[in-house]
Amino acid sequence: MSQDSLNGYGWAESLPGKQGLYDPSNERDACGVGFIINIKGEASHSLLRDSEHLLCNMSHRGATGADSRDGDGAGVMTSMPHAFMTKAFHALGCTLPPSGQYAVGNVFLHPDADTRQQSQCIFDHIAGELGLHCVAWRPVPTNSAILGPSGSSKEPVVMQPLVVAAAEHLEEGAFQRRLFILRKRAQRDIGFKKWFYVCSLATRNIVYKGQLTPEQVPEYYADLRDPDFETHFALVHSRFSTNTFPSWERAQPFNWCAHNGEINTLRGTKNWMRSREGLLKSKAFGKDLEQAFPIIDEFGSDSAAFDSVLELLVVSGVMTMPEAVMVMVPEAWQNNPLMPAEKRAFYEWASCIMEPWDGPALFTFSDGRYCGASLDRNGLRPCRYYVTADGRMVCASEVGTVKIDPEMVVEKGRLMPGRMLLVDTRAGKIVDDEMLKLQFARQRPFPQWIKQHQIRLEHLPVPAAKALAATDIDDVPVSRDRRLRIFGYSSEQLSLVLGPMILNGKEPLGSMGNDSVLACLDSAPRLPYEYFRELFAQVTNPPIDPIREKIVMSLRCHIGPEGNLLDVSEHQAHRLSLESPVLTIPELESIRCMSAKYPKWVSTTIDATFDVAEGIAGYQHALDRVCEEAQQAIADGAKIVVLSDRAIGPRRAALSMLLAAGAVHHHLVATKLRARVALIVETGEARETHHCCVLVGYGVDAICPYMVYEAIGKLHRENVLCGKPVAQLIEQYRQAIDDGFRKVMSKMGISTLQSYKGAQIFEALGISSEVINKCFVGTASRVEGTTLEGFAADALARHDLAYADGSDEQQVSAIGDEGEYNWRKGGAKHVNTPTTVASLQDAVRTKNKDAWEKYTQASMDAVRDCTLRGLLEINYGDESSAVPLDEVEPWTSIARRFCTGAMSYGSISKEAHTALAVAMNKLGGKSNSGEGGEDPERSIPRPNGDSERSAIKQVASGRFGVTSNYLADADELQIKMAQGAKAGEGGELLGTKVSKEIAKTRHTTPGVTLVSPPPHHDIYSIEDLKQLIFDLKSANKQARVSVKLVSEVGIGVVASGVAKALADNILIAGHDGGTGAARWTGIKYAGLPWELGLAETHQTLVLNDLRGRVVLQADGQLKTAHDVAVAALLGAEEFGFATVPLITLGCVYLRRCHQNNCAVGVATQDPVLRAKFRGAPEHVINFFHYLVEDLRLIMARLGFRTLAEMVGHAEHLRMRADHHVPKGSLDLSMLLKPAHSMRPGVPTHCVISQDHQIERRLDSRLLPQLIESLQTGKPAEVSSDICNTDRAFGALLSYHISKSHGLDGLPAGTVRLHLRGSAGQSLGAFLAPGLAIDLEGDANDYVGKGLSGGQLAVYPPRSSTFAAGDNIIVGN
Repeated sequence: MSQDSLNGYGWAESLPGKQGLYDPSNERDACGVGFIINIKGEASHSLLRDSEHLLCNMSHRGATGADSRDGDGAGVMTSMPHAFMTKAFHALGCTLPPSGQYAVGNVFLHPDADTRQQSQCIFDHIAGELGLHCVAWRPVPTNSAILGPSGSSKEPVVMQPLVVAAAEHLEEGAFQRRLFILRKRAQRDIGFKKWFYVCSLATRNIVYKGQLTPEQVPEYYADLRDPDFETHFALVHSRFSTNTFPSWERAQPFNWCAHNGEINTLRGTKNWMRSREGLLKSKAFGKDLEQAFPIIDEFGSDSAAFDSVLELLVVSGVMTMPEAVMVMVPEAWQNNPLMPAEKRAFYEWASCIMEPWDGPALFTFSDGRYCGASLDRNGLRPCRYYVTADGRMVCASEVGTVKIDPEMVVEKGRLMPGRMLLVDTRAGKIVDDEMLKLQFARQRPFPQWIKQHQIRLEHLPVPAAKALAATDIDDVPVSRDRRLRIFGYSSEQLSLVLGPMILNGKEPLGSMGNDSVLACLDSAPRLPYEYFRELFAQVTNPPIDPIREKIVMSLRCHIGPEGNLLDVSEHQAHRLSLESPVLTIPELESIRCMSAKYPKWVSTTIDATFDVAEGIAGYQHALDRVCEEAQQAIADGAKIVVLSDRAIGPRRAALSMLLAAGAVHHHLVATKLRARVALIVETGEARETHHCCVLVGYGVDAICPYMVYEAIGKLHRENVLCGKPVAQLIEQYRQAIDDGFRKVMSKMGISTLQSYKGAQIFEALGISSEVINKCFVGTASRVEGTTLEGFAADALARHDLAYADGSDEQQVSAIGDEGEYNWRKGGAKHVNTPTTVASLQDAVRTKNKDAWEKYTQASMDAVRDCTLRGLLEINYGDESSAVPLDEVEPWTSIARRFCTGAMSYGSISKEAHTALAVAMNKLGGKSNSGEGGEDPERSIPRPNGDSERSAIKQVASGRFGVTSNYLADADELQIKMAQGAKAGEGGELLGTKVSKEIAKTRHTTPGVTLVSPPPHHDIYSIEDLKQLIFDLKSANKQARVSVKLVSEVGIGVVASGVAKALADNILIAGHDGGTGAARWTGIKYAGLPWELGLAETHQTLVLNDLRGRVVLQADGQLKTAHDVAVAALLGAEEFGFATVPLITLGCVYLRRCHQNNCAVGVATQDPVLRAKFRGAPEHVINFFHYLVEDLRLIMARLGFRTLAEMVGHAEHLRMRADHHVPKGSLDLSMLLKPAHSMRPGVPTHCVISQDHQIERRLDSRLLPQLIESLQTGKPAEVSSDICNTDRAFGALLSYHISKSHGLDGLPAGTVRLHLRGSAGQSLGAFLAPGLAIDLEGDANDYVGKGLSGGQLAVYPPRSSTFAAGDNIIVGN
């Protein structure tokens, strides 16, 4: 065990240290937030007591750990209670100065008295150096008895320092700045290891928080129940952490804000802020400013980072709090022609000084005067508010959190995307969003600043519209261009990927996932881009929809030197604005010579090639050289640095532009110079969307892919691309790349390229830490791998291949088809080969044991060559614990643990879909409907007793065919958060496959292409997923609810959150499966192998003591008993198969599933082709029988009588002694760390069922008096009060109608339910025919979700005084 894992991580070493695949830096959170405020600023204790209801009535949006007393964190921010503090410090013999002339805050300190005393002395000393005086430390009375074991294990001592100016009377702003420096320095000098943490230290507000449940906050802090504690506002927060470990300091609110959401670009934001520290200057701070560095603490959460930057902007005096929030969380202004010019110019100026803090976010904030909330540009967080007749505002994630008489409510509203809700207590009014922003926008002539100082391409001296002329390219045919070989092009890439991009302006589709060899295992030269996997949003935050939400997305970026962030100046707008990061050759030349018009904009081109004669050492020296030359260029006054590999030739090879650019970017970040220069690359290496995304993701400002442009020119000259001029073809290629950028950004929930740039939204699969630390600092690379020497060797190998004849003039052979996308003899290695397909079909159709053994050996050989698990072998030891085979559980028992994949009726034919269902029902396993719904008639058994019913019904974002009846007719309901073949994207079914039968089943229109949105419309975050799980459990409490996730770094903590959200089953899918259509970028470069995701999930769940609550399933190109054994030993209890069952039914793996022309009738809706289907359920059954019998042999040798005994025993796995990694050394030790050694004594497989508490809900209480009507159709009518904690009302009642009466349900209005109050989330979800609900009041998110024929009406209370048409009463 490493020292880190022994010592722990973060504040008080609360989180376990990095161990196995668990990394505490991956912790995520979400929450419920809100505030209540007296608009006139009048303080009272009753307002504080009301805030308790606000906090506690959102407890379902938070979570608890293994013990219900251990909350994830909760807290409250209030105005400074001057009367209470006067009384409290008077008891210590202190007299308080007037309000505003002292600061008090809660500080966490170590329980050890000596350590605590030492920390206080350091704090006092720093205060003295800053001209402040810490008068006293007040012990804060707390109630430790209410804490759970986890919270109490790290419970701090809470004390309040009273800080005043030492001598002179300080102006309040100066006092605040010194407090800011004091807090920053004290935190840095004392440190987390001594349990030191300042919750807040301010003159106008104070924060009480901790590792508490919402109900515990006022019980724990006695101050909050003191009648003298009066406040004019209370801002609350309830946290849902993905981990269960105590972390007192991560509870919110922070100093100035509370946050519901996730900043998706945190790594990049930290890097950019570090770079900006080299430019920061402040008259207000003077020389003291450097004492506050680093502005963003490395250990802090995304919310803490936002709070730090917000506070810096405000206390520096350059902005008010509302202005700072506008800068950090701007509206979607780029594509809004209706926005006033002044406001648009303000946002454009703001984008010149800072990238948006992008991601779904609701920020609530206060500095004592202002209290407000701001919502992200997509509006992906709920925020509702009331204004009352007695001058209060209640704002929260939900309505109904504070009980208010209807006649007292004068306004009900919701915060709209990009808008701000603000109360100015000094002015005593609610400030209108539009007037507020226009007021700030009109304070300075921002339109004039933009017009005079912003530079655009059309302003540059060389015309940017000039096309690539035929005279600009050489006479060598494209197929024999040596440079294409140097940069690793293949004819397959040109025809399959680049050709459609150039001709159609968008990326082409593929299908059947990615089964080719991992780059780190390939002996052939591979580009570094191919080692990077795009991260994607799942559970903790949503992807967004680049089609439906394109209006809020923008690729526009400003490049070049930034100004001082702590200033407001017209010169900050003097940057070059680009509409796209992809430059043409003429545009790059325009930028290179722009100093002719703008003398200070000097550009420097740095050669990114090296002498071939210097070999591998020359590659490494060249990387160092380009970094040094970039730094020197800045010192010499360059504003633009261009890295170029155009100098390649017989004697010069190219550095990978990705390695060169990454190294330069991080070198300049480390030296705080990056914000002084634009970094552009001129490269022949980048051509695909993914290549460009990785370059920009690691800090490149713009890319000129000149080799693509030259290839286009040559292909046009050779009449391969004809009919359109070269300029148009180039523009269509750029359009495809731009569209690809949006797609990739959207998968992570990022709206602007400015935020995406430098954000490093990738994991490296198989790159050594040596390369990571030089070129990709902060990127996860968990299994080591290819070294700099390996990348250098690949570059030299490609160069040698291009110049194998030793002459630049002689004719060379044409570039080849490497078989990267489709199997080719002698080409790239694949898991699925003609031999495995033919052998398997022979084995299962004729029960040919020899063919089965041939299939098994061929599959194991292919898996060994291509996958991580292929590097592993089972360690049988001396087999002294082996058991007789007849003592191992029978194959029929093990087969119940198997499922087929979620392949929808539509993606595959009815014949294939029903054959899978019949087979799995016979086996006792489960088939999966996929996301396309299912015909209710399939639930009627065939005359011979066979059942075509899918036991697993999937619920995806499109909700095709999802009705109450569909949900009621399931043994398992699976929430599709992500899909292995296209993680972060929605499903796609081309219109050619949407037949009348498919359309009927999916409740849609024949012939119309169906593209599901990414999973965000009701799965915004972890607390929303928790709600969806509750909805589905309410719709069918007998069914198991599972959540499908895809392997990526951090999946373990995500899965812990899913377990705490009460999922019964968690499926970890690998990156390599899937029949569905997707763009090749998603298929090839999103997601990780299931081996990594499964092991991380199992380890993290065990560490959290959550493993015993959930069943864990693995899925992704499982082929043999060896694969299943590896999955079980890494932690899986159940196993999913998709590709292999399809092959048993006749699939020959042509990878044309999306084209509706499957020649064997498996993946088509064409009746002629479907008639060729020859598969049978028995073929699937035979496969599983062979596989399980092989598995039983493995179990017997290992000494396991049941598969349950086998789960998680990773000590029985080891790396193959004969494994060979050609370009480095892979280390799978983290993967193989047994979870039971990480936290001994806790369950390592599922032993208990989740407690969904369905019986406590309002439906359940009404059910006894309604059950007869629901089952017989007897009319009934019931009235009831409802509150916001009554969630998914109607779903359970609908279940009983669907089970008794099927899809048609009951006649309309058979059962009428009259409700009064504020309904919880998902009112009327999946409401079945025959149910009619009317609500007098209001309701929260997801009203009528999945409405299935029921009737739903919501109207304001009859006693309301507001105009109903002008107010919001449902949804968010």
